Amino acid sequence: MAKKPTAAQPALVHIPTTASDALSKEQKAFNRLSKRIGKLETEIGDFRTAATVLRQRVQQEYRPLQQQHNDLRAQFVRMLDRAHDTYKLTKTERKKLVNLLLNGFFDLLDRGYDDLEAIFDKYDPPLTDQEAAEAEAANAAADAREAELMKDFFQEQYGIEFDPEADVSTPEKLQNYVNQQLADRQQDYERQAAAAEERRPKRKKSPKQQAAADKKKAEEQNITQSVRTLYMDLVKHLHPDREPDEAEKLRKTELLKRVTTAYKANELLTLLRLQLELNRIDQQHLENLAEAQLRHYNTLLRQQVRELEQQQALEQRELSAFTGKPYYYTASPAAMELDFQHMKAGLTAKVQRLETDVERCGQDPAALKEFLKAYRILKTGNGPLLMRF
Repeated sequence: MAKKPTAAQPALVHIPTTASDALSKEQKAFNRLSKRIGKLETEIGDFRTAATVLRQRVQQEYRPLQQQHNDLRAQFVRMLDRAHDTYKLTKTERKKLVNLLLNGFFDLLDRGYDDLEAIFDKYDPPLTDQEAAEAEAANAAADAREAELMKDFFQEQYGIEFDPEADVSTPEKLQNYVNQQLADRQQDYERQAAAAEERRPKRKKSPKQQAAADKKKAEEQNITQSVRTLYMDLVKHLHPDREPDEAEKLRKTELLKRVTTAYKANELLTLLRLQLELNRIDQQHLENLAEAQLRHYNTLLRQQVRELEQQQALEQRELSAFTGKPYYYTASPAAMELDFQHMKAGLTAKVQRLETDVERCGQDPAALKEFLKAYRILKTGNGPLLMRF
């Protein structure tokens, strides 16, 4: 079987040097920036590919494991409920069993296991109307106390005066009121600043300031013209309407799309690569570029480096949001694979352990007693229960 051809690599945009001909500062900067862009493009491409594969594997391999794990947890809840009613357990064992049920598995109600609600209500009955009313009154009183403390803080720190008619009875309503007051204050400040600016007499720039402004404007125009010159050269060469051969016409149409996309994105290096690829320029042309032209090029390349670095950070943040982990867990394809294997292995072990516990404890009271003996009820204030389920 013939090997699949590898994808063509982009032309290397690099100013060559020899031992007898050292590069200038701008030429060295051009080569350094070109290399950095190529490296970033490769890293981003590899990261996107690996991230796509990871998302697919999570859906195809990890989500089914999670479903199996939660199904087993639901079975464990039903088994504990039956054991509570049928096994001869001590008072301490029953207390541990109820604590385990209510603290280790209550999240299953939010995962679609509605049939378990009756079991949880059995061990933690809903509040009566009177209890609910008392709890609501206590919460309202606590909210009012917190709101008063926050009012004092905002009055002292920000000088905010509260309208007696404003509803700030809860911390949320108070925060919304404060946010609106601060926003109104900012708008007033901006209006006053704008009015002051309008009243301020227009002063002419000094000769030095004007010269600097003119130089900056000329630099921006030169940079724009540098990219446009490359773009127009490629457009003229690739214009499909001048091509009689249909296959070649399609090829040029696709290339022209790449050229237009690169031009709109100010991607100088992409345009230079295409010029090299299409033999519109050669390495000697790059070597003979004037220093002023190189400065314009390097300004654009630095901008492209910054944009690629921002894109790389964005890709990492998006994947981090998907996995729920800090970006350094999935910062590279190798790290993604390692973290996924670790997560999958950990969940697989949990599933296997839970399968054993459900079977043993559901059939043998002694096994459940042994399990409950090892279980510890956390004291209030020790934080969330770290379950092995």
